[in-house]
Amino acid sequence: MKNFIDELNDAQKAPVLHKDGPLMVIAGAGSGKTRVLTYRIAHLMAQGVDAFNILALTFTNKAAREMKKRIADIVGNTEAKNLWMGTFHSVFAKLLRYDGSKLGFPSNFTIYDTQDSQRLISAIIKEMGLDKDIYKYKQVQNRISSYKNSLITVKAYFQNPELVEADAMAKRPRMGDIYQNYVDRCFKAGAMDFDDLLLRTNELLTRFPEVLAKYQDRFRYILVDEYQDTNHSQYLIVKALADRFQNICVVGDDAQSIYSFRGANISNILNFQRDYENVGMYRLEQNYRSTKNIVNAANSIIAKNKNQLEKVVWTANDEGGVIKIHRSTTDAEEGRYVAGSIWDHKMNEQLANGQFAVLYRTNSQSRSIEDGLRKRDIPYRIYGGLSFYQRKEIKDVLSYLRLVINPKDEEALKRIINFPSRGIGQTTLDRLTVAANHYKRSIFEVIENLDKIDLKINSGTKRKLEDFITMIKSFQIMNEGADAFTLAEHVAKKTGLLLEFKKDGTPEGIGKMENIEELLNGIKDFVEGQKELADATGSISEFLEDVALATDLDKDTGDDDRVALMTIHLAKGLEFPYVYIVGMEEDLFPSAMSMNTRSELEEERRLFYVALTRAEKQAYLTYTQNRYRWGKLIDAEPSRFLEEIDEQYVENLTPIDHSGYRYKPMIDADIFGDVDKSRLRQNKPTRGTPPKTGAPNENQLRKLRKLKPELATPIGNTNAIDPSLQEGSTVNHTRFGRGRVLKMEGVGNDKKAEIQFEKGDIKKLLLRFAKLEVIS
Repeated sequence: MKNFIDELNDAQKAPVLHKDGPLMVIAGAGSGKTRVLTYRIAHLMAQGVDAFNILALTFTNKAAREMKKRIADIVGNTEAKNLWMGTFHSVFAKLLRYDGSKLGFPSNFTIYDTQDSQRLISAIIKEMGLDKDIYKYKQVQNRISSYKNSLITVKAYFQNPELVEADAMAKRPRMGDIYQNYVDRCFKAGAMDFDDLLLRTNELLTRFPEVLAKYQDRFRYILVDEYQDTNHSQYLIVKALADRFQNICVVGDDAQSIYSFRGANISNILNFQRDYENVGMYRLEQNYRSTKNIVNAANSIIAKNKNQLEKVVWTANDEGGVIKIHRSTTDAEEGRYVAGSIWDHKMNEQLANGQFAVLYRTNSQSRSIEDGLRKRDIPYRIYGGLSFYQRKEIKDVLSYLRLVINPKDEEALKRIINFPSRGIGQTTLDRLTVAANHYKRSIFEVIENLDKIDLKINSGTKRKLEDFITMIKSFQIMNEGADAFTLAEHVAKKTGLLLEFKKDGTPEGIGKMENIEELLNGIKDFVEGQKELADATGSISEFLEDVALATDLDKDTGDDDRVALMTIHLAKGLEFPYVYIVGMEEDLFPSAMSMNTRSELEEERRLFYVALTRAEKQAYLTYTQNRYRWGKLIDAEPSRFLEEIDEQYVENLTPIDHSGYRYKPMIDADIFGDVDKSRLRQNKPTRGTPPKTGAPNENQLRKLRKLKPELATPIGNTNAIDPSLQEGSTVNHTRFGRGRVLKMEGVGNDKKAEIQFEKGDIKKLLLRFAKLEVIS
């Protein structure tokens, strides 16, 4: 075994060597918390603790895989396989497959993702005859999710008059009935959604003390990563499992608690010492990731929060460059600036695209950044967009596979019973749904027993339904001996899905066929990977669970080198040499929806802290004077967070021009009466003296051009025309990119150039305004 303890610094070594009892590790950004968790597990195993008795919970599959790989390098692959390690949802899904039968669920229950849940809720709202504009399925799904994460069951909901009244006041009095219907339908279909994986685990451990005792005895040492992100449901499960031996180690950073919108409760980490006696407290304060300037700037920001655990993050890294702040006129200019800055770094320092990240508060901000990068031909990838597994054709294949392992899965059945088209219409499906609800059976079971049920379905449709059932049952027989890839390939061909898209012939159809091919490639790779695991079979059931629990950033997409674009929430846990944080404006960051209370504002500040500490070498903060919102250009105000950074750590690339400051009066000027016109006459500028009111705006320019063309050129707004510019010249434009001059015409201020840009556009530009650089 390697002497891995010597690789730790003293602060990291202390929690690793602390064997028994509760302990909390407050780990600052970039301080090596993953290493501490990994080495602590390895040390426990070296001290004789059985791997089967260790439970490690993370928030991403990526973190779990990384930790398990590191542990395998230290203690060997065989022992590492015996650890119960993974995300909260994956570990508790595994637990429920063992013991969920006590709650009435089959061991092969389906896991509904968000889209599945929303489809079912939408169907329920329609069946109940409710107004879909009042009962919006996404809002209903979010509300049900929040109920479950707060352990508000259907029974608890109806016993809480405040909740019932709140929904009634919101003109949604049937919310409880929808919730009841949704829970019943999931149970009937043998399905759980993501929130059920936590809620049902709580139910199992509470209602069956013998099950709790079994897992308390098994999990004698529990480790929880990112403890500040746990919600109430997760907190209660961990507390119950750790209650017997109290050997619980939690690692986290209250300064990086940014998920309250999905139920994370920062008080879980703030109050840890109240939950357990004689807690060992350890702090990891040395940052290994960022420069001194970035670390100190981040410290100066987070110091403004009142509700936090005490720690002082420091680094022994180089001083590094100061944080650079840039002001743009509009969001389009902001996008061009970011792209130009990335381009300059790449060219001057020979850097790869993957060394840059652009972070924003909301997904909608990506458009102007994308435009800027495209015009510079800089490849990028957006994280958090439509996931591969959310594409329609992929969901279609997966629905067939889900139905094979769980024929009660109604959402899967409804999706593919008539795709590709086999003549089973919506009316038939509606009748089957009514019958299924009436007999309290799944739709699949109803179709199996059509001869015993009086349904108004003609003989032709009945035969098509029977053929569908026969096909699914043939897949089920095949599934008994085939691996995931063999079955999935057979299903894709036999169902006619591949043929459907091949017949299409359009680029879209070909693209969908290629996506299915890529899915099959992924399944093949999964099967090969599962061969290395002792307790894995490579079955389609294992693959579907892996897909259901995966996230966008958990998967290695294998794409080419690209600039990363993502929201700050998605960036947590990642790091990049160069980071651009865009949209640093009031009401955008901090968000207008998160400034009602101190706790909301402090979470926004923590979000900024997380964003800044993603940077290793250099951070840029950008904001605009104007930004488009709902199609209108509005005035923007710099974010308060910019002022909160200690000024010694920043440089304003575009210093604020106070002469352009516009005070917004709080009273009406009319109360002061008319202005004394005589004073205006006394101060009237002499002929030929330019007015000192700044350049005219675009409306004024248009009027001037009509009246006196010679006055239409605002002082300071024109560009000197490069004398080398001629027909055939290659030029670069800040907005349109590179192009070639086709034709020039006019003289003096009216000189124009017609330019063919590489993007395909032909533009005619007035040269005195055009920002052109002559390349050759």
